[in-house]
Amino acid sequence: MGYAAVAVQAGAVVGGAPLLTGLMRQVRARLEGRAGAGVLQPLRDTRKLLRREPIAPAGTGPAFRAAPALLVATTLVVATLVPLLSTRTPVAGRADLILVVALLALGTVTLALAGLDTGTAFGGMGASREMTIAALVEPTLLMAVFALSIPAGTTNLPEIVDGAVREPDRLASPAGLLAAAALAVAVLAETGRIPVDNPSTHLELTMVHEAMVLEYAGRDLALVELGAQMRLMVLLGLLASLFAPWGIATSASAGALALALLVFVVKVAVLGSVLAAAEVFWAKVRLFRVPELLAGSFLLALLAVTASFFLSGE
Repeated sequence: MGYAAVAVQAGAVVGGAPLLTGLMRQVRARLEGRAGAGVLQPLRDTRKLLRREPIAPAGTGPAFRAAPALLVATTLVVATLVPLLSTRTPVAGRADLILVVALLALGTVTLALAGLDTGTAFGGMGASREMTIAALVEPTLLMAVFALSIPAGTTNLPEIVDGAVREPDRLASPAGLLAAAALAVAVLAETGRIPVDNPSTHLELTMVHEAMVLEYAGRDLALVELGAQMRLMVLLGLLASLFAPWGIATSASAGALALALLVFVVKVAVLGSVLAAAEVFWAKVRLFRVPELLAGSFLLALLAVTASFFLSGE
């Protein structure tokens, strides 16, 4: 049953990530007074792109060609490690916080190298901006979850979530609230959402993620978009598991896994809808203000670690 939980979790992320993106686009369209293309549109786009032949620009090397597959592969590994549906899986002992953040950073660096490999001004600009953001986001991710790991006594994510299920008072503490705020901002930056980046923009002076993938086409572009959608779902799911762990399976039974899958879908859909609704009223901040925003989130994470240390010592 443990391997079944891993397979169901990975399948839910791969199959549900495009649907989550479609739901968010549909919510945003409705709030903006548009009909929208429908929740299934990202799936149709992926199917269309998979039928097309990938084209690599002249002069590109292995970094450009390998980046789409590596992005999806690293995200899929993260999807199997983090406790989205169950804390009782065969890989739970390897789901360390530092490993998960390192895999996310590997996907980011891979895509940035692909942007540089094209030799274009936009690719280099996007890669430079992406690495600037990543240098501030990854420490925030680490520090925010470190605040939760102190009372748990471990950096193993399933054990942290399992402890939060048994002792929900940890989440309502000052350390838990500060960590939640810091991690929420870090998730927005890591997934390229407003106010850090606009995933639907094609304005050269403002785009970050889109600037790195302008040269991709066909199956490669489908993998890049799928990887970005999977990262969004995994990080929203991790946020839900850490700060709203109710419903997650703590036993290896089929009934608990089915209930956890249903609760996971609801939680991620609610978080995605709230994020999409908030993006309608938010504006993208200027690029030079992004480090200030991320530095503020890092400060919140640092305060969360400090508060968690003092509260655990009482």
